[in-house]
Amino acid sequence: MNNIFVYLEIENGKVEDVSLELLTKGRSLANRLSCRLEAVAAGANLDAVGQQVFPYGADVLHVFDDSRLEPYTSLPHTQILVKLFRDEKPQIALMGATSIGRDLGPRVSSALFSGLTADCTALEIGDHEEKKEGKTYKDLLYQIRPAFGGNIVATIVNPDNRPQMATVREGVMKKEIYRVDYKGETVKHKVSDYVSDEDFAVSIIERHIEQSKINIKSSPIIVAGGYGMGSKEGFELCHQLASVIGAEVGASRAAVDAGFAEHERQIGQTGVTVRPKLYIACGISGQIQHVAGMQDSSLIISINSDPAAPINSIADYVITGEVETVIPKMIKYYRKNSK
Repeated sequence: MNNIFVYLEIENGKVEDVSLELLTKGRSLANRLSCRLEAVAAGANLDAVGQQVFPYGADVLHVFDDSRLEPYTSLPHTQILVKLFRDEKPQIALMGATSIGRDLGPRVSSALFSGLTADCTALEIGDHEEKKEGKTYKDLLYQIRPAFGGNIVATIVNPDNRPQMATVREGVMKKEIYRVDYKGETVKHKVSDYVSDEDFAVSIIERHIEQSKINIKSSPIIVAGGYGMGSKEGFELCHQLASVIGAEVGASRAAVDAGFAEHERQIGQTGVTVRPKLYIACGISGQIQHVAGMQDSSLIISINSDPAAPINSIADYVITGEVETVIPKMIKYYRKNSK
């Protein structure tokens, strides 16, 4: 009752990073609210899930183990969460803003009439006052996300309905082990008590997953280009610099929309969230949507012809100049000094 629940995404027995990130955040929220953190695993061959999630602070792991629950299909997983949440009555429920979370979250929240805030970039606990009604609500979940095209940051609260549900993009929250030796309780549920045979009417006969050849999320150095690179040909300068310094190439949404780079390279609210040791922003203005995806980089270098570009305010070093002039010089002097 009144605990925090995290839905786990599991692929081939491995808990996905987005779920571990949510457990990390969920643990801090649970400590703040003095309640338990509970995780839900639905799939097949889940014996190893406990040892993956307990170090991240889960107090209880609810296991629904059935071969028909893997891979994910909408109805069985929805039925499990809806009945479990009705029985357990959590105050907060979190899941990833992935293809699964975006399918599952609205189904569950609609069945429970709870509401849902999608694509949150931050979660906090705080109070809310309804002045017209003269009510003050204590310890609500602040569901924070960019709104109106990223022009404002909205804080959304759900005073009355439970659970307070939110989805969070992968990489937005930090993944940190709470305690290596932390032990929780495993509760194994009988799947037939939650899902009828009719709910398994749809089955996936064959599934193919093509692994992305671009992996900017885990790269320690990223060279990111924006619309200021001018053209697809001009964007090649980012690839040249990245090749020289051993970096991966990222892009702003404006650059992707203009066809300068692939969508897989997009960094920001509608792309990937990254935390590299070094982030070189080339011709990027620094709108809030992009900054949300890279602001936690250890060191940020901005190359921009506009000294008043918003990204300069969060950069550790700013190089004011044309990218087509600055980047070739960086390549030249890096090669010279690395010999």
